[in-house]
Amino acid sequence: MDKKSLKYDKTDPLSIEEYAQKLIGKTFNDVIEDYYIEESMNSAAEPESVYKIANTIEKNSNKGKGNLGQIIEEHYFYYKPNIDSNPDFSEAGVELKVTPYKINKNGSKSAKERLVITMIDFMNVYKEEFDKSGLWNKAKLMLLIYYLYNQNLISKFDYRIDYAKLFSPPKEDIEVMKHDFDVIIQKIKDGKAHELSEGDTLYLGACPKASTSKDRRRQPFNYTPAKPRAFAFKNSYMTYVLNNYIIPGKNTYENIVSKEEAYNLEEYVTNRIRRYKGKTVDELCELFELDYVKKPKSIQSLIVYRILGIKGNQAEEFVKANVVVKTIRITKTNKIKENMSFPNFKFKEIIKEDWDDSEFGNYLRETRFLFVVFKENANGELVLMGSQFWNIPYDDLENEVRLVWEKTKSVIENELEIKVNDKGIRFTNLPKQSENRVSHVRPHARNAADTYELPDGRLFTKQCFWLNNTYIYEQLKDELKFDQN
Repeated sequence: MDKKSLKYDKTDPLSIEEYAQKLIGKTFNDVIEDYYIEESMNSAAEPESVYKIANTIEKNSNKGKGNLGQIIEEHYFYYKPNIDSNPDFSEAGVELKVTPYKINKNGSKSAKERLVITMIDFMNVYKEEFDKSGLWNKAKLMLLIYYLYNQNLISKFDYRIDYAKLFSPPKEDIEVMKHDFDVIIQKIKDGKAHELSEGDTLYLGACPKASTSKDRRRQPFNYTPAKPRAFAFKNSYMTYVLNNYIIPGKNTYENIVSKEEAYNLEEYVTNRIRRYKGKTVDELCELFELDYVKKPKSIQSLIVYRILGIKGNQAEEFVKANVVVKTIRITKTNKIKENMSFPNFKFKEIIKEDWDDSEFGNYLRETRFLFVVFKENANGELVLMGSQFWNIPYDDLENEVRLVWEKTKSVIENELEIKVNDKGIRFTNLPKQSENRVSHVRPHARNAADTYELPDGRLFTKQCFWLNNTYIYEQLKDELKFDQN
């Protein structure tokens, strides 16, 4: 199509958005078909040959040549994809992002994946400031086109486009993103680009972006090559954007911090919790009018949310950042009684995974934890000590946890040994806590009858990965383990 006959004003964001909304309800096949019908009308080409071309494009795309975003760029907006730091619609300052969402079993909607914004150039990005960075140049105004992912469809070109809307991160989110950007840049300056993890930050992550697991890039302050990475809005953040900015009327979360305030979220949270240091659980229950008797298992978590001004158990900032609150109890003898559990894994699923894209590995890579620590005093009462944000260190994840995961996969894939002693207790050859400083595997089920099927057809009690209680204790700051007063 001649650029003069574009059906939108390429200099006007609202005109671009209005034109994009005509995509709603269409599949990518519809977009291709409409394009070639119009091309045939303009060029007098045979309609049959036009459809043959469209089918060829679809087949090539399904083989990995091209992607759905390029289809929208070339066959709907009529421009060639760019690879520079300018937004796609440079004259309007609008970046186009085509991204999938999914409908969960409970009917809720969530982003299927993180939103990649731009590659990180390790050799130059550390010289940039957030407000003038190539990242912010693309991210400050985006046209988000959401399509519904459906694993039952054979062709990805049958996916349906459901939403198209301009989005600018709100002021309170920008403050968090600036801090995230600084964290990533500082790690590069410290010569640790090879240790970057999405768990380092809250909304903006440094996600792996490589064609193969062996791809590596130079970094400026260390000779160790680093995995290629891109700036990306986290999956959790994109889910929040979908449900609160793209789909109208879905705001269901409470704010920890007023939207008018500029703040460092992590400092704000830890400082607020610190105000109540030294108070017992009973005192905090009385202060926040909580019934300890009715909810003994979740009472510490409820206390944390009340301290942060949240009436329920969903804080907007934590939802956006994929922050998981974990309350930790230390005994009088300076030990943590309980190991930290994670969701069960399915035996038949884990043997299909690779470590670099494993469910457990990605969970630890992408999650930031808020540890809130309570310690028993001389009377056996739990006393609030404080809190810290934490994500698993790169070396611990890629060495120790990886070993546990790989052994688990190997045992399940080859031969899971199940032995029963005289007392009826079952033992297996899955990784034990004594074998690894960081992690192990053991049951996480309601009872012995709560099972998953093994690859060989046997039923076995549900299992999950755990972080060792001794390891968690090791990760805590001294001020949370020992009274500094």
